[in-house]
Amino acid sequence: MNADFLAVLEFWEREKGISRATLVAAVEESLLSAAKKAIGPARELRCVIDPKSGDIKAFAKLVVSEKVLSKHDQISVFDARRVKSDAQVGEELEVEVTPAGFGRIASQYAKQSLTQHIRRAEKQLIFTEFKDRVGDIISGVVRRFDRSDVCIDLGKYEALLPNRERVPTEEYQIGERIRCYVKAVENGPHGPEIILSRADPRFVVKLFQLEVSEIGDGTIEVKGIAREPGFRSKLAVYTRDEKVDPVGACVGLRGQRVKNIVRELNNEKVDIIRWDPNIKVFLTNALAPAVLKTFEVDEARRRVHIIVGGDQLSLAIGKRGQNARLSSRLTGWQVDIDPEVVVSVGFQEKVAHAVKEVAAIPGISQQQADVLVHHGLTRLEDLLQADASDLAGIPELGDQSTAIMAAVWAEAKRRGIKLGPGMDPGAV
Repeated sequence: MNADFLAVLEFWEREKGISRATLVAAVEESLLSAAKKAIGPARELRCVIDPKSGDIKAFAKLVVSEKVLSKHDQISVFDARRVKSDAQVGEELEVEVTPAGFGRIASQYAKQSLTQHIRRAEKQLIFTEFKDRVGDIISGVVRRFDRSDVCIDLGKYEALLPNRERVPTEEYQIGERIRCYVKAVENGPHGPEIILSRADPRFVVKLFQLEVSEIGDGTIEVKGIAREPGFRSKLAVYTRDEKVDPVGACVGLRGQRVKNIVRELNNEKVDIIRWDPNIKVFLTNALAPAVLKTFEVDEARRRVHIIVGGDQLSLAIGKRGQNARLSSRLTGWQVDIDPEVVVSVGFQEKVAHAVKEVAAIPGISQQQADVLVHHGLTRLEDLLQADASDLAGIPELGDQSTAIMAAVWAEAKRRGIKLGPGMDPGAV
């Protein structure tokens, strides 16, 4: 048994990093119950394991008495002086009370509770090691699935990628190595648990911090992020250094930096946007390449109403409203986007407008204007190109043509339009 016991201690110490002293203390605690069953209700009973040899011994504190009334509490003077030569009556001695075959009995009992103690110690190690690693990115291997949750092997420990933290477009295979964001170390019903995430927006921010040195050293600041995992992310960046282009630095030479991140995100689209304190400029950058026409900003309600051309509406809103939705999350403002209303004028409205314009010329009545417009003379310029004989040929006008032309010429002079040869009213 001793050899087996030592082998178990060495395994747990080597594989899980738990010290032998911790393991021995855990086993001693579990053996105490076994000793009480084997020996009985001995006084102040305790068990000791030799960490080198693996021998298990039980000790109890007994009172030296001339007459032993309870073997669990007392020891005779004769037996006491075999342990301590000068033992006196009433003195308390710690005496070994290990029964025959106790090692075998203890080992069977200890195996049942040893795993529980080890797991408790292992969980404590998890909490101690990972409590300061929240916010880091770690790599692990997919080991198994627990319903929709994924169990990730991190080497010494195991972590959980819950269904709520998975990217809906990703599928994982057992044995596949994936990178995850350490979201939390929680004390669950079975002890501390390492909770991982690939859907958290901070996962994207951390990838940029690792990939873009300017973000890592603080030259470029990430002002905000909005993400729909698996589909699209928008990242707002800013720098106080005028010599640094924050967007260009994040994109990298030939787009290499952002390509590495997109590859890690399984081709999720990533928009890098220049942050600006002016909400109009910020939203213009966020909704690019859509062309925005007008803004109505409601500072009190933090709401922006944007008007775009009809051909720009789908570009500004995005597929299923995704572009506008992410821009709203990124800026922290409610964004409403509407198309520009173009009033189309019908034929009858155009005719009525032309009649009104011609009738506004002093000396031309509404009826005369209606006749002129229906014969194609819709503007003052058209009338100046005609002459009295042209108008005389219109049956509805007849001899009114001379008066009409005189009114036209008079209006032209009033407006400062230079009359051509033969347009003088006196020449008619």
